[in-house]
Amino acid sequence: MSKILESQDIRALGSNLELLARQVVEGFIVGLHRSPFHGFSVEFAEHRLYNSGESTRNIDWKVLARTDKLFVKRFEEETNLRCQIVVDASSTMYYPWDAKNPEKFKYKNKFCFAAQSASALMYALKRQRDAFGLTLFDDDIRISTNCKSTTQHYQQLLSFLAEKIENPELNHATDLAGSLHKVADAIHRRSLVIIFTDVMERPEEADQLFAALQHLKHNKHEVILFHVTDKHTELDFEFENRPYIFVDMESGEELRLQPNQVKEFYTQQVRAFTEQLKLRCLQYKIDFVEADINKGFAPILQTWMVKRARMG
Repeated sequence: MSKILESQDIRALGSNLELLARQVVEGFIVGLHRSPFHGFSVEFAEHRLYNSGESTRNIDWKVLARTDKLFVKRFEEETNLRCQIVVDASSTMYYPWDAKNPEKFKYKNKFCFAAQSASALMYALKRQRDAFGLTLFDDDIRISTNCKSTTQHYQQLLSFLAEKIENPELNHATDLAGSLHKVADAIHRRSLVIIFTDVMERPEEADQLFAALQHLKHNKHEVILFHVTDKHTELDFEFENRPYIFVDMESGEELRLQPNQVKEFYTQQVRAFTEQLKLRCLQYKIDFVEADINKGFAPILQTWMVKRARMG
């Protein structure tokens, strides 16, 4: 396995996504006994009458017992994988954020983590000639491409991601549920759908999100949800106990408070929603991946890929 870049090198590379993806993926994939990505198995299509002289391998013996006639099962083979990578590009994904120094967290925020992860996944898919597409959304779908496996397509998708890293946009809301419904309606049946989002939903919108996730599964897609967070502050609410001004990145609304005044209530609410999200993903057979940006995208991605390769 080739030496993986150290975290400081990864951050320094910033949006040089192709070099980063190659460094992270190449030796790692070679070191695996099997690929973390597999084409879907053959799918039953219909019966047809058996023709004398052909192989008896696909004869449906149960139908023969019922009808006293020879029928053969016909299958549709799907050898190549199609993967749609869906990345939340709403303003909360640019957290951590320093309004006084926008460059400070440019390569250390949630969107950069998601873009780097997406780049590595696309590189891995391209290596085995599988098709991949990219969807970027905030309060609506902003970019959505078809699945292809060409180098030119890969370069174009990297440019979309790099542009979003280098040009953060504040005051952009998100419509996660609505966007996922549109993804479910648009992409080819039986695809692998990999979603990167911070899932910043209000409690009253939770059912809409769960319905959208169920929609994806209803269309027979395999779904992986990377829950991208800055765990230390967003989930655990670990701030010094001094006055802060908290700014809503989507609306610009400001709130002045001391963290200890709300920490217990906040963490209880966040924990309850996260557990509900995990439970729904388990019910819908969606692979839920906790992605704390402070751990670095390469270790998180590689741990998931090893697990997937072993289960494949």
